[in-house]
Amino acid sequence: MNNNIINIALPAKGRLREKSLEIFKKKKLQIYSERGERDLFGYVKNHPEIKIIYLHAREAIESLSQGNIDIAISGYDLLKESEANIQRNIIINKRLNFGRADLVLAISDLWIDVQTLLDLDEVAYEFKKKKGRLIRISTKYPALTQAFLYSKGISQFQILRSLGSTEAAVQAGTAEVISDITSSGATLKANNLRILKDGLILKTEACLMSSKLSLKKKGINKIINLLKK
Repeated sequence: MNNNIINIALPAKGRLREKSLEIFKKKKLQIYSERGERDLFGYVKNHPEIKIIYLHAREAIESLSQGNIDIAISGYDLLKESEANIQRNIIINKRLNFGRADLVLAISDLWIDVQTLLDLDEVAYEFKKKKGRLIRISTKYPALTQAFLYSKGISQFQILRSLGSTEAAVQAGTAEVISDITSSGATLKANNLRILKDGLILKTEACLMSSKLSLKKKGINKIINLLKK
């Protein structure tokens, strides 16, 4: 990439993209694309030094850590789920007060005796004794989920990486517990799932981030400070 260009990653789709574009509009930074809304690249009127790249929020984190992207809007949850060597290269410049959600542990409503992590721990031991295997937890956040459970003294579980609809894992019989992002809890409820009373793993929201590898790039601090206001 051109060393004189400030590369900014914005979410590729959905509400996060809409909210991110609103920030630029409020700062009077007019984004345009040569091929319309589906273009993966954009530019800012009167700012030839800025290039917009639309990326999946998870991909933006990796690109920031490598210095391929200088500034990005992505989720706090995705940053904290990433490896330590990736997190070390990224600065959180501002929490943006949108994209708010919770990463939680949820179980089937049928497990009426399991209300807390202590209950889950007790059931996990009984489960292994009776069924000869560990309780399975389906999630797209294996690192955060494992670290949280270990910090609570719970170790009798198996993490299964979710590749699709995590909420469906319990009904499909592929997991007994899920760890997933929720904003209202409606999707969990629709799938007959209930959040453990002390099952909050992480509160997340969209953040303005920058790469430590880009700190010396000309004009980057000016852009960061403008977006932070």
